[in-house]
Amino acid sequence: MIMQKIRTLIVDDEPLAREGVRLHLEDHPDFEVVGECGSGEEAVQKIENDDPDLVFLDVQMPGLDGFGVLESIGAANRLPAVVFITAYDQFALRAFEAHALDYLLKPFEEERFAKALDRVRAQLQSRNQTPMDERLRNLLASLGAKENHLERMVARTNGKILILRVDEIDWIEAAANYVRVHIGPKHFLVRETMTNLETRLDPDKFLRIHRSIIVRKDRIKELEPLFQGDYSVVLHDGTRLTSSRGYRDKIQMFLQGTV
Repeated sequence: MIMQKIRTLIVDDEPLAREGVRLHLEDHPDFEVVGECGSGEEAVQKIENDDPDLVFLDVQMPGLDGFGVLESIGAANRLPAVVFITAYDQFALRAFEAHALDYLLKPFEEERFAKALDRVRAQLQSRNQTPMDERLRNLLASLGAKENHLERMVARTNGKILILRVDEIDWIEAAANYVRVHIGPKHFLVRETMTNLETRLDPDKFLRIHRSIIVRKDRIKELEPLFQGDYSVVLHDGTRLTSSRGYRDKIQMFLQGTV
């Protein structure tokens, strides 16, 4: 019987660290390295395009870090198994363990590396355990439990990956299976649902005024009452948006300063 190989992606901004993972994997022929990435942005694209079974993921990288990679792909995609490469303290490591994930501290020790691979094999072979998607999302929630609001979004244009800072967003509208993010005169398509996005944005900063529209509160200049509880929402740049009756209570609370 031919065993299916575990397709593995290595993500670390340090070339020596990536080489270390690759060298350790040479002793484990059931793992096949399908690529290496030196940045979080590159990793997001690679994961979405190639759908690896396993990712060795550096936690601390400039730009988009390891958690940012998971946030970027987690909303609309199947998350792979993840072994974190990290220099985090013991508190964070206990959080990893609590969610049945694994981690490796640099530099790697062969015995510890092999143990991590055993855990990966067990997770991938088991069909009765809690899905790894849920474990990773629980991890993200636990590590950011205090204020785990979205800080950045990933958009793609002209073959490039753009990192959008949430604090720069003016408003967001639904666009089929995407959302269209408006920043000044520009707009960007992001693969995300409005419902999921609303739960990830800071409610102190963003207000949903329509099934298809979310607005940053400090971009609102004035509201003009229309008919039957609707409003014309005017932004500082002159953009006019129309609310819907289903979100009338939220707008009233916004006007009263309670949301």
